[in-house]
Amino acid sequence: MTIAHHPDEDLLAAYAAGSLDLGQRVAIATHLKACESCRDWVRAMEQVGGAMIADTAPAALTEGALARALARIDEPPPVARARPLCGDAPENLPRFVKAYEFGRWRRIAPRIAMRPIRLPEPGPTRVFLLKAAGGTKVIEHAHTGLEMTCVLAGAFRREGERYGPGDFDFGDGDIHHEPRVEEGDDCVSLVAIKGELRWQGLLGRLIQPFVRL
Repeated sequence: MTIAHHPDEDLLAAYAAGSLDLGQRVAIATHLKACESCRDWVRAMEQVGGAMIADTAPAALTEGALARALARIDEPPPVARARPLCGDAPENLPRFVKAYEFGRWRRIAPRIAMRPIRLPEPGPTRVFLLKAAGGTKVIEHAHTGLEMTCVLAGAFRREGERYGPGDFDFGDGDIHHEPRVEEGDDCVSLVAIKGELRWQGLLGRLIQPFVRL
């Protein structure tokens, strides 16, 4: 698999630092599962962060912190309940994502369907699978926030660029795009959206009240 499109270094650094919300972490982790070079980059950033912490001067504990920590040693450990994995989730999703609750596929436009992924903690970013049939042209749209797309199967093109399995696409409020799925297989992607989509053109304005991702 040849991966041509990656998250930028700022996004990868934010992921390594743990400063992204859960929905965005899911999107980056899905790309990392397929991309060895980005995994290596994140691992290097984590090592740098660890070294910086090791060189930091120690801070004084708050009063009673040690006593509270020692008291918790005798507490029974919490019982971890293993979550069953979603049996029909795409194979190339990270294992922890497959343990989340998946909704049903629902049609949102001709030849396009989405399947919500219910995250275990609330946050501003929604995550879902998006499936579009081969040859489908997605209505031109813009964003009020951030959109991260990780291609799992199939491929689409926008602005002369091809996005296939493993590729990562990023959109924000400055992006207006009109992706077209390649002929042949369905294109299935994991999408993380913060904000709303704004459909463009006459058809987009007509369907805006009825189609929300």
